[in-house]
Amino acid sequence: MDDEVIKVFVGCDPNNCDLEQMMVLDYSIHKHTSLPVEIVWMQLSRDPNSYWYSNPETGEGWNTSKWATPFSGFRWAIPEYCDFTGKAIYMDADVVILSDLAELWNYPIGGQAIVAAKTNADMIRLCTCVWDCSAAKNVVLPIEQLKKDINAHKLMMSMIEKNPQLVEPYQDSYNCVDGESLAIEEIKILHYSDMGTQFSHKYALARVKEEGFQHWFDGNIMPHPRLELVELFDSYYNEALAAGHQLDSYRIDPFGRFPKKTHRRYKGNRITRPKDSKSFFSRFFNR
Repeated sequence: MDDEVIKVFVGCDPNNCDLEQMMVLDYSIHKHTSLPVEIVWMQLSRDPNSYWYSNPETGEGWNTSKWATPFSGFRWAIPEYCDFTGKAIYMDADVVILSDLAELWNYPIGGQAIVAAKTNADMIRLCTCVWDCSAAKNVVLPIEQLKKDINAHKLMMSMIEKNPQLVEPYQDSYNCVDGESLAIEEIKILHYSDMGTQFSHKYALARVKEEGFQHWFDGNIMPHPRLELVELFDSYYNEALAAGHQLDSYRIDPFGRFPKKTHRRYKGNRITRPKDSKSFFSRFFNR
């Protein structure tokens, strides 16, 4: 339909650490997409009327204690946010869109599937996915349980992994993790997933420090192995600024401190750090 609006839900930091990512993502979506797009930035909020309300001091709202990011568990709330109607795309903020999102939006979801996502032999990636909100109604946990249960995110991931029929596999290039083995021309959605090598750090870390905040990623920072992808991000960043985008357009009142998992032992992935990859047995015994 010509008047159809693509709904995109983006998980991002509540203390303005991800402004560069948000700007580049927003710009890249609209640069390539043929349909109107509505973006919902999913960020922890101190506002009791917000869907993303959290008060760590009183234990109200979302409990983020076991999340690796400030938004890990939000993706499960999207179908209910949409009143279990229609479709919705979820993605992390660390993404550059390189194709028309209408293609992913119209990806067929059939059978028992409730979501379209990237899959392989040992992993299902829901960091860029398409929800069939109606189909998800009797599968995902209710919003109040998602908020309160400290293990809800882990429980939902486990449930999806044990029931692969709930996932409609899509083409890998719609969630190309750190470039993988693809040329830029083959990538539809680039997910610079390794939190230690993210392209935005070169801009964000100094800015956040100057603003008096600590970046939510507390692991080691490393260079990304594919320079052409770094340059791609830089070009989109500069294009966005030249087109009139401003970081302050994405700024909110900072949330402040929130509980989450530390990244001090974060190992990234085998794409960005192949020499650091451990054998199956060493990983199994956590050595």
